[in-house]
Amino acid sequence: MLIDEIDFSALYQQQLALAQRTEKAPEHWDKRAEKMAVTCANPQDAYLVQLIAKMDFTNAETLLDMGCGPGSVCLNVAHKLSHVYGVDYSKGMLEVAAKRAQAMQLDNVTLLRRAWEDDWSALPQCDIAVASRSTLVGDLRSAMQKLHQQARLRVYTTHTVSPSFVNAEVQRVIGRPVIELPNYIYAVNVLYQMGIHARVDFIAGPNCQGNTDTFERFYESTSWSLGTLNDEEQQRLFDYYTHQQKHGLTIASPTRDWALVSWEKKTSPQGAL
Repeated sequence: MLIDEIDFSALYQQQLALAQRTEKAPEHWDKRAEKMAVTCANPQDAYLVQLIAKMDFTNAETLLDMGCGPGSVCLNVAHKLSHVYGVDYSKGMLEVAAKRAQAMQLDNVTLLRRAWEDDWSALPQCDIAVASRSTLVGDLRSAMQKLHQQARLRVYTTHTVSPSFVNAEVQRVIGRPVIELPNYIYAVNVLYQMGIHARVDFIAGPNCQGNTDTFERFYESTSWSLGTLNDEEQQRLFDYYTHQQKHGLTIASPTRDWALVSWEKKTSPQGAL
Protein backbone atom coordinates (compact mmCIF):
# COMPACT_ATOMS: atom_id res chain seq x y z
CA MET A 1 0.00 0.00 0.00
CA LEU A 2 1.31 3.45 -0.93
CA ILE A 3 1.18 6.29 1.58
CA ASP A 4 -1.48 8.21 -0.35
CA GLU A 5 -3.74 5.17 -0.13
CA ILE A 6 -3.68 5.23 3.69
CA ASP A 7 -6.59 7.01 5.36
CA PHE A 8 -4.74 8.54 8.31
CA SER A 9 -7.93 9.98 9.76
CA ALA A 10 -9.47 6.50 9.96
CA LEU A 11 -6.19 5.04 11.22
CA TYR A 12 -6.14 7.63 14.00
CA GLN A 13 -9.65 6.67 15.06
CA GLN A 14 -8.71 2.98 14.91
CA GLN A 15 -5.76 3.45 17.26
CA LEU A 16 -7.89 5.59 19.57
CA ALA A 17 -10.40 2.74 19.74
CA LEU A 18 -7.70 0.12 20.36
CA ALA A 19 -6.42 2.26 23.24
CA GLN A 20 -9.97 2.27 24.64
CA ARG A 21 -9.74 6.02 24.99
CA THR A 22 -12.99 7.52 26.25
CA GLU A 23 -13.87 11.20 26.27
CA LYS A 24 -13.74 12.67 29.76
CA ALA A 25 -16.90 14.50 30.75
CA PRO A 26 -16.64 18.25 31.43
CA GLU A 27 -17.17 17.55 35.14
CA HIS A 28 -13.86 15.69 35.30
CA TRP A 29 -12.05 18.81 34.11
CA ASP A 30 -14.16 21.02 36.38
CA LYS A 31 -12.59 19.28 39.37
CA ARG A 32 -9.04 19.89 38.10
CA ALA A 33 -9.45 23.50 37.03
CA GLU A 34 -7.97 25.16 40.12
CA LYS A 35 -5.00 22.79 40.21
CA MET A 36 -4.26 23.16 36.50
CA ALA A 37 -4.29 26.95 36.83
CA VAL A 38 -1.29 26.52 39.12
CA THR A 39 0.54 23.66 37.43
CA CYS A 40 -0.04 24.32 33.72
CA ALA A 41 -1.09 27.97 33.26
CA ASN A 42 1.68 29.80 35.10
CA PRO A 43 3.29 32.44 32.82
CA GLN A 44 6.72 31.03 33.75
CA ASP A 45 5.72 27.48 32.83
CA ALA A 46 8.50 26.16 30.58
CA TYR A 47 6.07 24.72 28.06
CA LEU A 48 4.12 27.97 27.71
CA VAL A 49 7.28 30.07 27.48
CA GLN A 50 8.56 27.91 24.60
CA LEU A 51 5.20 27.74 22.84
CA ILE A 52 4.59 31.49 22.91
CA ALA A 53 8.16 32.18 21.79
CA LYS A 54 7.59 30.01 18.71
CA MET A 55 4.34 31.77 17.73
CA ASP A 56 4.33 34.54 15.11
CA PHE A 57 2.04 37.44 16.07
CA THR A 58 2.88 39.59 13.03
CA ASN A 59 -0.22 41.50 11.82
CA ALA A 60 -2.38 39.58 14.29
CA GLU A 61 -5.03 41.35 16.36
CA THR A 62 -7.18 38.46 17.57
CA LEU A 63 -6.66 34.90 18.80
CA LEU A 64 -8.94 31.93 19.48
CA ASP A 65 -7.68 29.42 22.06
CA MET A 66 -9.57 26.12 21.70
CA GLY A 67 -9.51 23.90 24.77
CA CYS A 68 -8.18 26.88 26.69
CA GLY A 69 -8.56 25.29 30.13
CA PRO A 70 -7.82 27.92 32.79
CA GLY A 71 -6.69 30.34 30.06
CA SER A 72 -3.24 28.85 29.70
CA VAL A 73 -2.45 30.43 26.32
CA CYS A 74 -5.04 33.14 25.69
CA LEU A 75 -4.52 35.00 28.98
CA ASN A 76 -0.75 34.90 28.65
CA VAL A 77 -0.78 36.49 25.19
CA ALA A 78 -3.70 38.90 25.71
CA HIS A 79 -1.29 41.83 26.13
CA LYS A 80 -0.01 41.25 22.59
CA LEU A 81 -3.44 41.42 20.93
CA SER A 82 -6.59 43.52 20.71
CA HIS A 83 -8.84 40.65 21.77
CA VAL A 84 -8.55 36.99 22.69
CA TYR A 85 -11.21 34.29 22.91
CA GLY A 86 -10.88 31.31 25.23
CA VAL A 87 -13.05 28.31 24.33
CA ASP A 88 -13.60 25.20 26.44
CA TYR A 89 -16.37 22.71 27.20
CA SER A 90 -15.62 22.71 30.94
CA LYS A 91 -17.61 25.27 32.89
CA GLY A 92 -15.17 24.97 35.78
CA MET A 93 -12.19 25.74 33.55
CA LEU A 94 -13.90 28.83 32.14
CA GLU A 95 -14.81 30.04 35.64
CA VAL A 96 -11.18 29.76 36.74
CA ALA A 97 -10.05 31.48 33.52
CA ALA A 98 -12.48 34.34 34.24
CA LYS A 99 -11.09 34.76 37.76
CA ARG A 100 -7.55 34.79 36.42
CA ALA A 101 -8.43 37.35 33.73
CA GLN A 102 -9.95 39.62 36.37
CA ALA A 103 -6.92 39.25 38.63
CA MET A 104 -4.66 40.10 35.66
CA GLN A 105 -6.88 43.16 34.94
CA LEU A 106 -7.52 42.04 31.37
CA ASP A 107 -10.49 43.65 29.61
CA ASN A 108 -9.95 42.13 26.17
CA VAL A 109 -10.91 38.53 26.94
CA THR A 110 -14.09 36.67 25.97
CA LEU A 111 -14.70 33.16 27.27
CA LEU A 112 -17.06 30.82 25.42
CA ARG A 113 -18.33 27.35 26.17
CA ARG A 114 -18.03 24.96 23.24
CA ALA A 115 -16.82 21.42 22.62
CA TRP A 116 -14.86 20.20 19.61
CA GLU A 117 -17.95 18.37 18.38
CA ASP A 118 -20.27 21.39 18.70
CA ASP A 119 -21.36 23.76 15.96
CA TRP A 120 -18.70 26.49 15.70
CA SER A 121 -20.62 28.76 13.33
CA ALA A 122 -21.18 31.35 16.09
CA LEU A 123 -17.51 31.47 17.08
CA PRO A 124 -15.55 34.45 15.75
CA GLN A 125 -12.96 33.98 13.05
CA CYS A 126 -9.62 35.17 14.41
CA ASP A 127 -6.19 35.92 13.02
CA ILE A 128 -4.64 33.07 15.01
CA ALA A 129 -6.22 29.80 16.15
CA VAL A 130 -4.52 27.74 18.86
CA ALA A 131 -5.19 24.31 20.31
CA SER A 132 -2.64 23.67 23.05
CA ARG A 133 -2.52 20.23 24.67
CA SER A 134 -6.17 19.73 23.70
CA THR A 135 -6.00 17.82 20.41
CA LEU A 136 -6.58 14.22 21.52
CA VAL A 137 -10.09 14.33 20.10
CA GLY A 138 -12.46 11.78 18.63
CA ASP A 139 -12.25 13.08 15.06
CA LEU A 140 -8.86 14.62 14.32
CA ARG A 141 -9.59 15.61 10.73
CA SER A 142 -12.77 17.46 11.73
CA ALA A 143 -10.88 19.25 14.51
CA MET A 144 -8.10 20.36 12.18
CA GLN A 145 -10.64 21.53 9.60
CA LYS A 146 -12.45 23.63 12.19
CA LEU A 147 -9.24 25.29 13.38
CA HIS A 148 -8.17 25.96 9.78
CA GLN A 149 -11.49 27.58 8.96
CA GLN A 150 -11.45 29.63 12.17
CA ALA A 151 -8.08 31.27 11.45
CA ARG A 152 -7.24 34.09 9.05
CA LEU A 153 -3.46 33.97 9.31
CA ARG A 154 -2.01 31.05 11.31
CA VAL A 155 -2.84 27.91 13.25
CA TYR A 156 -0.84 26.40 16.12
CA THR A 157 -1.57 22.98 17.58
CA THR A 158 0.37 20.83 20.02
CA HIS A 159 0.27 17.06 20.24
CA THR A 160 1.93 14.40 22.37
CA VAL A 161 5.20 12.89 21.22
CA SER A 162 5.02 9.87 23.51
CA PRO A 163 2.10 7.55 22.77
CA SER A 164 1.21 7.22 26.45
CA PHE A 165 0.46 9.54 29.37
CA VAL A 166 1.56 6.85 31.83
CA ASN A 167 4.94 5.10 31.56
CA ALA A 168 4.63 1.67 29.93
CA GLU A 169 6.54 0.20 32.88
CA VAL A 170 3.88 1.42 35.32
CA GLN A 171 1.10 -0.03 33.19
CA ARG A 172 2.85 -3.41 33.10
CA VAL A 173 3.59 -3.38 36.84
CA ILE A 174 -0.07 -2.97 37.78
CA GLY A 175 -1.09 -5.63 35.27
CA ARG A 176 -2.70 -3.42 32.65
CA PRO A 177 -2.12 -3.81 28.91
CA VAL A 178 0.08 -1.02 27.60
CA ILE A 179 -2.15 1.63 26.04
CA GLU A 180 -0.62 3.56 23.15
CA LEU A 181 -2.53 6.58 21.94
CA PRO A 182 -2.10 8.21 18.52
CA ASN A 183 0.61 10.88 18.66
CA TYR A 184 1.56 13.92 16.57
CA ILE A 185 2.53 12.03 13.43
CA TYR A 186 -1.16 11.42 12.71
CA ALA A 187 -1.84 15.17 12.73
CA VAL A 188 0.99 15.81 10.25
CA ASN A 189 -0.33 13.17 7.87
CA VAL A 190 -3.99 14.12 8.26
CA LEU A 191 -3.10 17.72 7.44
CA TYR A 192 -1.04 16.59 4.45
CA GLN A 193 -4.04 14.70 3.12
CA MET A 194 -6.11 17.86 3.63
CA GLY A 195 -3.67 19.73 1.38
CA ILE A 196 -1.93 21.53 4.27
CA HIS A 197 1.85 21.41 4.52
CA ALA A 198 2.50 21.91 8.22
CA ARG A 199 5.69 22.74 10.07
CA VAL A 200 6.79 20.60 13.02
CA ASP A 201 8.79 21.79 16.00
CA PHE A 202 9.22 20.35 19.48
CA ILE A 203 8.70 21.62 23.01
CA ALA A 204 10.26 20.00 26.08
CA GLY A 205 7.83 20.82 28.84
CA PRO A 206 7.33 19.76 32.45
CA ASN A 207 5.08 16.81 33.12
CA CYS A 208 1.98 18.29 34.76
CA GLN A 209 1.21 14.80 36.08
CA GLY A 210 4.75 14.16 37.24
CA ASN A 211 4.39 15.14 40.89
CA THR A 212 5.45 12.08 42.88
CA ASP A 213 6.19 13.75 46.23
CA THR A 214 3.65 11.44 47.83
CA PHE A 215 2.05 8.18 46.80
CA GLU A 216 -1.34 9.86 46.92
CA ARG A 217 -0.29 12.34 44.21
CA PHE A 218 1.28 9.58 42.12
CA TYR A 219 -1.88 7.48 42.44
CA GLU A 220 -4.06 10.45 41.52
CA SER A 221 -2.18 11.15 38.30
CA THR A 222 -2.04 7.46 37.36
CA SER A 223 -5.74 6.83 37.95
CA TRP A 224 -6.62 10.05 36.11
CA SER A 225 -5.12 8.60 32.95
CA LEU A 226 -5.92 4.91 33.40
CA GLY A 227 -9.20 5.08 35.28
CA THR A 228 -10.03 3.70 38.70
CA LEU A 229 -7.56 1.09 39.97
CA ASN A 230 -8.85 -1.94 41.87
CA ASP A 231 -7.37 -2.99 45.21
CA GLU A 232 -4.80 -5.33 43.67
CA GLU A 233 -3.67 -2.71 41.17
CA GLN A 234 -3.40 -0.10 43.93
CA GLN A 235 -1.21 -2.43 45.97
CA ARG A 236 1.03 -3.14 42.98
CA LEU A 237 1.32 0.58 42.30
CA PHE A 238 2.20 1.25 45.95
CA ASP A 239 4.85 -1.51 45.93
CA TYR A 240 6.34 -0.05 42.74
CA TYR A 241 6.34 3.48 44.18
CA THR A 242 8.00 2.27 47.42
CA HIS A 243 10.67 0.29 45.54
CA GLN A 244 11.53 3.14 43.16
CA GLN A 245 11.66 5.65 46.00
CA LYS A 246 13.81 3.40 48.20
CA HIS A 247 16.40 2.89 45.47
CA GLY A 248 16.36 6.47 44.16
CA LEU A 249 14.88 5.44 40.82
CA THR A 250 12.61 7.46 38.56
CA ILE A 251 8.94 7.09 39.45
CA ALA A 252 7.43 9.24 36.70
CA SER A 253 9.14 11.26 34.00
CA PRO A 254 9.53 14.89 35.11
CA THR A 255 9.22 16.07 31.51
CA ARG A 256 6.80 15.55 28.65
CA ASP A 257 7.69 16.45 25.09
CA TRP A 258 5.13 18.01 22.77
CA ALA A 259 5.11 18.48 19.01
CA LEU A 260 4.13 21.91 17.76
CA VAL A 261 2.34 21.44 14.43
CA SER A 262 1.57 24.77 12.75
CA TRP A 263 0.77 26.28 9.41
CA GLU A 264 0.12 29.58 7.62
CA LYS A 265 -3.24 30.12 5.97
CA LYS A 266 -1.82 32.30 3.21
CA THR A 267 0.78 29.70 2.19
CA SER A 268 -1.51 26.67 2.38
CA PRO A 269 -2.02 25.08 -1.05
CA GLN A 270 -5.06 26.25 -2.99
CA GLY A 271 -8.10 24.19 -2.05
CA ALA A 272 -6.87 23.12 1.38
CA LEU A 273 -9.77 22.42 3.70
